[in-house]
Amino acid sequence: MTTAGDIMHRGAQWIPAHETLDRAAQLMRELNVGALPISDENERLCGILTDRDIVVGCVAMGHDPAQITAGEMAQGTPRWIESEADVGEVLQEMKGHQIRRLPVIENKRLVGMISEADLAQHLTDDQLAGWVESVYSTSMTR
Repeated sequence: MTTAGDIMHRGAQWIPAHETLDRAAQLMRELNVGALPISDENERLCGILTDRDIVVGCVAMGHDPAQITAGEMAQGTPRWIESEADVGEVLQEMKGHQIRRLPVIENKRLVGMISEADLAQHLTDDQLAGWVESVYSTSMTR
């Protein structure tokens, strides 16, 4: 059985909710990623911040990224998966919530992230095609 822990990208890092968006952008550049999980003061997942969130939700609105925090950008209920979860559960979580990145948790700690690139490397062609159709077909019609 292939698990979330088998396909995730290890070494994911939090951005604390109190950090500013300019710091988040710097960390994204340093890590070469397009998204960061946001943690509260207890290192619990409270959201995910994407590079697009920074550009569209802050910069394009005329706000200063040095004045807006990652926590202020956190919206909705964050989704995550346990590292022991089967790949089928990973796909169901991502399909069901139409998300493209999924934090992986082990013993209540962030241990990795699963992205589209990780899926492309580890899924069969049929699994990947089904996931792409379910995530992109509906989101493209909005």
